[in-house]
Amino acid sequence: MPAISTNDLKNGISLLLDNGLFTVIEFQHVKPGKGGAFVRTKLRNLRNGNVIEKTFNAGIRVEQAILDKRDMQFLYKDGDDFVFMDTETYDQMTVVPVALGDAADYLIESATAVIALFGDEIVSVEIPASAELTITDTEPGIQGDRVSGARKPATLQTGKVIQVPLFVVIGDKVKVDTRSGDYITRV
Repeated sequence: MPAISTNDLKNGISLLLDNGLFTVIEFQHVKPGKGGAFVRTKLRNLRNGNVIEKTFNAGIRVEQAILDKRDMQFLYKDGDDFVFMDTETYDQMTVVPVALGDAADYLIESATAVIALFGDEIVSVEIPASAELTITDTEPGIQGDRVSGARKPATLQTGKVIQVPLFVVIGDKVKVDTRSGDYITRV
């Protein structure tokens, strides 16, 4: 792994430190009046998502982790596992739901994702900020029940349950924010 100076840190760089694999969320070079300069960072653990703050002396060397990011297309579910295909090499990869995290709730066949690998380990899965999914189950809206902003639960084709406005019915296609799980609009 290449070693880089803490002076060269940028947002998004992956680092291999003693206690795990991290990505830099934010950094700040600090030069106090007395003493040596240092770099204050916020790091996200790529394996469990925890955010920590760490301070490095300026100019020390840290290991940069090289992540292999690939565009993958979701093909189908095999039991609980998800099968993806690399869009360049057409190699197939089986991914466990734990590695996908919340992204598993929004994946439908032929959806694309960017999968970051460190060696053979999947460290992150990036999906588009919104997804268009079909409502498979929801209660019908009752005539006269038109309270402004009222919501009801609805089940998406992936099995995820979200809150939608009263006018949404079974079979409607809706746009959902994949970061928060919120209803955006009817398509």
